[in-house]
Amino acid sequence: MVYKKRSLKPVEKPFAKKLTVDNDKNQDKSTTIPKGNMRDVRTVRGMKDVLPEDQKYWRHVYRTAESVADESYFERIETPLLEYTPIFTRAVGENSDIVQKEMFSFNDRGGDNLSLRPEGTAGVVRAYVEHGMMNRPQPVKLWYYGPFFRYDRPQSGRQRQFHQFGCEVIGDSHPVIDAQMVALVSEFFKRLSIPVIIQVNSIGDKESRVAYGRALLDFLKPHKHKIDKELLEHYKKTPLRLLDVKDEELQLILDNAPQIVDYLTPEANQHFVKVLEHLDELDVSYQLNPKIVRGLDYYSHTTFEVMPEGGGKKLNALGGGGRYDSLVELFGGREQTAGACGFALGIERVISQLKALDLSVPGQKPPEVFLAQLGDKARQKAIKVLHDLQRGGFRVAETFSKGGLKPQMEIANRLKVTFTLIIGQKEMIDDTILIRDMENGIQEVVDSRKIVAELKKRIHDANGDSN
Repeated sequence: MVYKKRSLKPVEKPFAKKLTVDNDKNQDKSTTIPKGNMRDVRTVRGMKDVLPEDQKYWRHVYRTAESVADESYFERIETPLLEYTPIFTRAVGENSDIVQKEMFSFNDRGGDNLSLRPEGTAGVVRAYVEHGMMNRPQPVKLWYYGPFFRYDRPQSGRQRQFHQFGCEVIGDSHPVIDAQMVALVSEFFKRLSIPVIIQVNSIGDKESRVAYGRALLDFLKPHKHKIDKELLEHYKKTPLRLLDVKDEELQLILDNAPQIVDYLTPEANQHFVKVLEHLDELDVSYQLNPKIVRGLDYYSHTTFEVMPEGGGKKLNALGGGGRYDSLVELFGGREQTAGACGFALGIERVISQLKALDLSVPGQKPPEVFLAQLGDKARQKAIKVLHDLQRGGFRVAETFSKGGLKPQMEIANRLKVTFTLIIGQKEMIDDTILIRDMENGIQEVVDSRKIVAELKKRIHDANGDSN
């Protein structure tokens, strides 16, 4: 990504990735496209177009997300793509990989420190506090769907612009909410017919995490010679994140590490027991995984991730979430409304699973009618007829830029419409329209004023509707 055109310089801070094209070996150092060099007319590295043939997947996933959220009475929220950078450094943690390496951050012309949103929870909680949603009946249930940005190495399942569907319940710390969020995720994937494994853990309260962090570092002392020194130093203050580091040798060592559930305070343990009891009551399948800690500072108590079933260890998670009781208060909210729990699912990864499993996805409904015209005056009348048909609820295709009947009929055949309407010179004089049944080729003249009613009857009969 290049900022020179707008004089936008990356933030010179230890936690901000300097985002210039020098970081990418394969990226040109200028956005200027030389005339005649079409090889440079391309998307930015890590960004992808969603072409028409893939829209059916995106539409299907969005509609599934919307129906699941609506049925549980979540309200849609949209937050800006840009936020003040401290929104994320406070929430996610200054030492996190997202803040240290992955944020698109820059100073605008007014000197404000801004970042493209790398995740959704921080912005939603900011909106909750800023707009006084703590004064509404609690908890407040919100859902979002949209693009996010991380300066990461593009690879399968990981792009610099990606999309997420997320839900947040803010204003209550009851463990039943944790279970309901896991159940909502389970329902989403069931409706998409994607088999998944939901892995669940608890990282407890602050006291639990401090005690476990000490135990984890003590466990690793005899293995220091096998572990990268910089890695250990980087996570010294947040040792739980070591469980999430993508390092095979380290993870093999950690397979024998003490488990955090053995270090939960009585209160944290009781919370987790209740979550599991509610999951059983809701008949949600899950697996316990003591390594699920999530990579963000704001998590506490319940954490969970969604993995493709039978995918092995190397497949990317389809999403995850958990409880984050401290974030609302951190942003200035009242302590009594601080309880919160949420999740986010990666849309590109979900769509990849739909394709990998070769699952049937409903496409765009084809047109029912093709409207053909012959001549300038017939085209003028066809424009009005098109408007009437659309208002009547028909899906209509046309190519008003073409004048001959043959090329128009070729398109109608290719679209496999049920009926073609033809308006020529004779139909103009008689104020009629010619209806051709595309299956049997039978044509019939119909009064223009009755075309909507006549088409409804014919399509009703062609579909074999009994009502």
